[in-house]
Amino acid sequence: MQKLQRPIIFFLIFATMFVLGGIQNTKGIILEKVQYDIQLDISQVGLMVSIFQIGFLLASLVAGILADRKGIKIVMMAGTVLMMIGLFGTSMAFTVTFFLGFYLIVGLGIGSMTVSVATLIPAFFKERAGVVFNLANALFGVGMIVTPLIINMIFEHNVTWRAFYIGVAVIIAIILFALISFKQSQTSAVNGQNDVTVKSVLQLFQNSQIILVILFILFYVAAEAGFLNFFPILYTSLDIAGMDAAHKAATASYIIASFAFLFTIGRFAGGFIIYKLGERRTLVLFSLFALVSLIAGRIFMKDFSYLIMVFGLAMSVLFPTAQGIASKLTEKTGSLQGLIYVASGLGGAVVGVLIGQISKSFGIQNGFNVLILFTALISIFAFMIKTPKIDK
Repeated sequence: MQKLQRPIIFFLIFATMFVLGGIQNTKGIILEKVQYDIQLDISQVGLMVSIFQIGFLLASLVAGILADRKGIKIVMMAGTVLMMIGLFGTSMAFTVTFFLGFYLIVGLGIGSMTVSVATLIPAFFKERAGVVFNLANALFGVGMIVTPLIINMIFEHNVTWRAFYIGVAVIIAIILFALISFKQSQTSAVNGQNDVTVKSVLQLFQNSQIILVILFILFYVAAEAGFLNFFPILYTSLDIAGMDAAHKAATASYIIASFAFLFTIGRFAGGFIIYKLGERRTLVLFSLFALVSLIAGRIFMKDFSYLIMVFGLAMSVLFPTAQGIASKLTEKTGSLQGLIYVASGLGGAVVGVLIGQISKSFGIQNGFNVLILFTALISIFAFMIKTPKIDK
């Protein structure tokens, strides 16, 4: 790697992940403002969320294939342009239809950029991909924490959500400028494999290790999303002496915030952990750590409620470590990373319906216990996943 290229590559990875984390974690805040600004009803807000996710899933798969065929730079530039168009468009939309269309474009852009970064890391860092994935996802977490604080400060000064989206589009334009100066090599383009097709991507499923990694990601995201979405509902349903509904709701919020804080700290430490333990051992030990911490937190939730926040630390390194292992399983890195993000999207989508239905029939406490099953499954998959050796 040329010395002049290294700062550009690090900027592209970390700046992009920070911005993506910020956008992902402010969707709800923005949509709450949009709901009153352009008169959306609650069903239309739900439709907006679904449309965004559809755009993300479609882009994840298509961008992965294009990254292998045409190179990372082209796909990442397309993602930045789509995001700029989508953000400018939504900031100017005053009707449901126009906002819906441009919000779909934002989802397409985020999906393309996410897969591009996930492809860029193994292309340049190969054996240390797991370390860099952890650092990149740590910046994603920082973006999730910092951006809501920034947006609340902006709103306090009577700056609208429209101006916020325009500002984010300008930041993405800076990323696009850095991309223009990025010299794509054969390595970063993954050798421009023009033989990559939908059929060849489906052939990835002939590799049992790839299937295991995809299943690991799917159930990991299901466990994480299920915890974040249903823990507050579970906690407020508990009969805890000396706590009224408002107190329980506030405590649940603090626990979720503590979960996110430990989650981000774990991502920063993840690179060092992998360096010391190796990718496979990290995956196995932290999967078991997640299972034990979730069970202990569930058992002692009434008396030691904050114990369950340790689950965030345990979960922190699993996704990027699995990504790092996956990057060594095939030369079609972009296609595989696309499949990983499709699996993550499906995991997040399915868990809501599943836990919701179980909770409706058997109560939220039994519905939440499904997360223990998900965490047990990722522990089993972690034992079955092998880390391939690669040539330096």
